[in-house]
Amino acid sequence: MNKTVFRNKMKQRLLEMTDTEFLAFSENIKDKLLESTEWIEAKTVGITISTGREVDTKGIIEEGWRQQKRIVVPKCYPSRKEIKFYEITSYTELEDSFYSLKEPITNIAPLVSKEEIDLLIVPGIIFDKRGFRIGYGGGYYDRFLSNYQNKTLSLAFDFQIVNDIPTETHDIAVGKIIHNT
Repeated sequence: MNKTVFRNKMKQRLLEMTDTEFLAFSENIKDKLLESTEWIEAKTVGITISTGREVDTKGIIEEGWRQQKRIVVPKCYPSRKEIKFYEITSYTELEDSFYSLKEPITNIAPLVSKEEIDLLIVPGIIFDKRGFRIGYGGGYYDRFLSNYQNKTLSLAFDFQIVNDIPTETHDIAVGKIIHNT
C-alpha cells in the first residue's frame, strides 16, 4: 500500500470516531504528554494548532502557557516548501490560513529559531512503531527535521499506530509517540 492509500484510509477512520471517543482519547493523550520527561524538561515547545480529528492540542497549549512554557506554532511558506515557528501567547495572535489552518500573525508573533525549540510535537495521520509517520503530503516537517537536533514526539490515537508504513530516504522518525493507552 502506498502513502496516499494509507493516508486516505486513516482520514476515513478518524472521521468515524465519536465525539465522546475523540474528547476522551485527546484528554488521555494530553495527560500523558504533560507527565512526560520531554514535556517537563522543555522550555520552548513547537506544536500545531489542531484541526478536525487531530489529537486536540488546545488544552496542551493552554497548559503550556500556565506552566510559563514558550509555545511556538508553525507557519507554512508554500512557495519555499518550508515552515517557520513563531511564539504565541494568545489565540488572538493567530489567523485563518489555507486548508483551515490557524497560523501565527507574523507581524506580531516573534520568529523563533529551530535551535531554540526544545521539544517539537510533530503532526501526522498515521505512524509506525519505529516512529515514522505519514503526514499530509507536503514534506514540510521532513525538511524541517532534516537538521533539527532536539527532542521530537508525536501524539496519536492508538488506531493511528500500525506495524509498518512505507518510508523513503528523506523520512525522519520521531523519538516517541504518545497515545491513548
